[in-house]
Amino acid sequence: MKKATTLIVTFLLACPAFAAEQSREARRLEACGQVFKEIMNIPDGIPKDLLNKAECVIVIPSTLKFAFGVGGDFGRGAITCRTGQHFTGPWSAPALFALEGANIGFQLGGQATDFVLLVMNPRGANSILGSKVKLGADASAAAGPKGRTAAADTDIVMRAEILSYSRSRGLFAGVSLEGSTLRSDGSANRKLYGHSLSAKEIVREGKVGIPASGHELVALLDKDSPKNESDPVSLRE
Repeated sequence: MKKATTLIVTFLLACPAFAAEQSREARRLEACGQVFKEIMNIPDGIPKDLLNKAECVIVIPSTLKFAFGVGGDFGRGAITCRTGQHFTGPWSAPALFALEGANIGFQLGGQATDFVLLVMNPRGANSILGSKVKLGADASAAAGPKGRTAAADTDIVMRAEILSYSRSRGLFAGVSLEGSTLRSDGSANRKLYGHSLSAKEIVREGKVGIPASGHELVALLDKDSPKNESDPVSLRE
């Protein structure tokens, strides 16, 4: 009897900690939806025609500078992509992702910063979902143009696989993240979905549904950019 009581007490003590871990990942995903909503409401923000040509969107809320070794920066957020073999369907369930790099805080003064990254072609999407990538080396990256009427056909935009934007201290701008890395946050995805899943399994293979905490982000994208307007030929390369 004493042993059984001990086990029950141990279980009850462990449950709140487990729930807290789960809710932390859910809160992160909810923050992605809120940040994306706020950024899309900026008048001089992400050009709509670029969003409509993006295969995936990555949202990283409040990246903070921290110190390990010689110092660095990291942020944790989520990626969602258009579904279907050629990225022409509705937006997928989100996979939790991490952005890391020693130059992030240096560029932005070490302030709490939100990032939005647009993945502009299938090659970039498959590369990011398949493994850890270094921006500028494994995947071409550039600061995204802003403004609803910004030219989206400039050479730098057309060549880039990833376009990146930041919001810090209320200021919104395109920002270069070359040298930073993107990777799937495996432990966070396991906590959020209850079992181990790769980013590709979540985003491209549809092995899980959209969690409640991800509804706002996905619903906003389905509303603001329901159709992929990329050149159909480019989606089949």
